[in-house]
Formats: sequence, structure tokens, C-alpha cells
Amino acid sequence: MRPVTMLLLAVLLLTTLQTAWATDVGFQAIAVPDGDEKPLSGGVWYPTDAVASPQPLGRASQTVALNAPIAGHDLPLVVISHGSGGWYGGHYDTALALARAGFVVAAVTHRDDSAADHTRASPLWQRPVQLKRLADYMLAVWPQHASLDASRVGVFGFSAGGFTALVAAGGVPDLSRIGPYCVAHADTEPCVAVRAEPGVMERLASVPASIWVHDERIRAAVVAAPGVGFVFTQEGLANVHVPVQLWRAQSDHVEPAPDYADAVRAALPAAPEFHVVDNADHYDFLPACSAALASAVPEICTSRPGFDRVTFHAGMNRDIVTFFERTLGK
Repeated sequence: MRPVTMLLLAVLLLTTLQTAWATDVGFQAIAVPDGDEKPLSGGVWYPTDAVASPQPLGRASQTVALNAPIAGHDLPLVVISHGSGGWYGGHYDTALALARAGFVVAAVTHRDDSAADHTRASPLWQRPVQLKRLADYMLAVWPQHASLDASRVGVFGFSAGGFTALVAAGGVPDLSRIGPYCVAHADTEPCVAVRAEPGVMERLASVPASIWVHDERIRAAVVAAPGVGFVFTQEGLANVHVPVQLWRAQSDHVEPAPDYADAVRAALPAAPEFHVVDNADHYDFLPACSAALASAVPEICTSRPGFDRVTFHAGMNRDIVTFFERTLGK
């Protein structure tokens, strides 16, 4: 083959690879319709051929191309649900890792349960509704939705977001179990929060199973430190038929073993891919904090002695990408 022909083929191959495997990440903020309420705020990360640069995200920074065109087609979608008191940018490093691997990732800030808005109690059953509305928006309204494959949808959730992910995937929790649990475990952080609201125990005990909204489009779930995991029985998780990757922090002081991740593991109809993170605490599932965030909210930024959150997240994000590639396809 002549050298010129080989050069042309090499250029063509390089162009094709750049199109198939975009090296940078695009990002845009979104507003998700939420029924009669004001729209929910959210963010979307996606592969792009545009050049990324450092951009502020809350008290952190991410390297993205703002409002850039998307690269690729028939891309899988992963929706993210944050923990109580979090926000849509709370797992931006995981979103970046997935977007670099060819996924589109969308996260929503749950109303009345975010860092900026705790003015009223947020019923747990609102969260799966809001997450479904996020997926609805992404697959039908988002300006670049034609690049998505609606048959390949995954979910990632942490803490209360892990609870939300399990419900979205088909789980039906029994909230009447919270009252007896909190009698026996009164000093645990979730029970302290529940007891602070008068009458909440009685209301939780009467929640009907029909209130829970599922999303049949979900094909795989990553669940980290699931909130109130003990409310899921084998019967309640019997309809969760998608692959699950489940994470537990070994030294979780918010959701201690064996009543949270371990309870979910035992109740799932099929064994999940289970990870126990040595020496980790609850908030280690959040990215390493900037100096500004650590100063403002030290309780979510402080790890146990000897725990390297940066190194852990690099490994965790690789495992999450691998899991979704296996279950949703590259």
C-alpha cells in the first residue's frame, strides 16, 4: 500500500475513533417540569468533541464544555438521586467518569430535601416521582434527546437516593417498620431525624403500597449506602429484577450494619454485586471536598484516619462504569 494511501486511512480511522469515543465532557444545567410545582433544578453530563475547561460547580470545580453539542448516538442514560440534604452536583465525579465512557448522566435536586431547601418535610414517596420525571424529561424533552437510547437506562443513588433507586427499580418499602426500628435504635441518625417531626411515625405507618412510583425503563441500578434499607423485605424487593451493584461503608456511622445495605442485600431476589469499603464512613461516597466545602460543611468532608477518599473514588467510579457497561452496553 502506498504511503499516501496509508496516511489517508490513518486520518480516517482517527476521525472515526474521535467521533465514537469523545474525550471531553459537556455539561448543561436543566429545569425539569414537576407537575404543579416549580421546575426541579438538575444537571446533565455527556460526551462531546468540544474542548473542556475548568468550570465552577457549587463549591467545587469540574472540567467540562458548557452547553456543548453531544457526540455520539444511541447513548445509554444514567439518572442520579442524591442523599438527603444533597443536590444534583453532589456526585459530579461519578457523572464525569460515566460521561467520559460514553454515557449521558442526568441528576436532579430533590425538592424540600436539598442543601438549599429544608424548609418543609419531604415525603420519601416524592423522590421516585421526581426521578421518573427527570428520566421523562431526558428521553422526550431534552434538546439532545434524539441521541439517547430509551432502552438503556440505569440509575445511581446514594443514601436516601439509594432508597429512591430501589423504588424506581421496582421496590416497595414498608415504612411501618421505621417505628419499631427507631424504638430499638433511638440514637441512630435517621431515627433522631424522624423523631424530631411530631406525628411522623403515625403517618409513615399508614402509607399505602400504591403510592410508590416505579420506572420500568430502568435496566440496572447502583445503590450506595441505601437509606432506611431495613424497610425493604424480600416481598418488597421481589419485583427488582434488574442487576444491582450495592455498596456499603465498613464504618458507616449514619447507616450502620447490618440494617441498611446488608438488609437490602439479603432481601434482593438475585445476589447483587456487593462491595464493602474498608475503613470508609457514610459520606465517603461523596467526592473529596474542596477547601471551601470542607470549611462550610466539615461533617460530610471528614474521613476516618488513613482513608483516602480521592483514591477510593477513582476505583469506585471505575467499578461503576464497568458495571453499567456490562449491564447497559457500551
